[in-house]
Amino acid sequence: MRLFCLWMSAATLLTATVSAQDAVKEKAETKTTEVQLKDLSLKIPQTWKTAPGSRMRLATYGIPKVEGDEDNAELSIFNFGGGGGSLSDNITRWIGQFDGTGRTTKVTKGMAGENEYVFVDIAGTYKKPKPGSPPFRQETIAAPDYRMHGVILMVKDKGVYYLKVAGPDKTVKAAATDFRASFGGDVKSEKDHEL
Repeated sequence: MRLFCLWMSAATLLTATVSAQDAVKEKAETKTTEVQLKDLSLKIPQTWKTAPGSRMRLATYGIPKVEGDEDNAELSIFNFGGGGGSLSDNITRWIGQFDGTGRTTKVTKGMAGENEYVFVDIAGTYKKPKPGSPPFRQETIAAPDYRMHGVILMVKDKGVYYLKVAGPDKTVKAAATDFRASFGGDVKSEKDHEL
């Protein structure tokens, strides 16, 4: 009987280990589609679907919500052809899209191959654009427990691209690895960046 219990325990442990390894392997093998937007090449997860956006955007993708969140997140990609303001101006503008009460912000700088980028992580109550309202009105609704991952990517000798994922906190956190991988970012290369 004792031998049987040991065997069952070993079998259960082996099954759990294999299941955990399969889950890690499945997460590591996100299927992507190569997307070319001007001089920017991205690897977009196939679960992120093209979504309607504004004429100012190069592209918009819906990121499926995780269990427990009510809304999907959204990736929006911009390039202003040489304009768009300074690094500091853009970071300050993104931070201003969140209410100051309870807001957290972390800014880091990293390398994606030969391209430098700044990664901005903001959490708190997002001033979400009101659906159907024209952008010039700047009407917003308060969206608590939201997060934004914004990237300013300087593509060497080509231009500056702005990538922004905004949505419910858990969904944006869950998409962080795939988001960085989409433009070749590496969290290990990132260092704190002062404004």
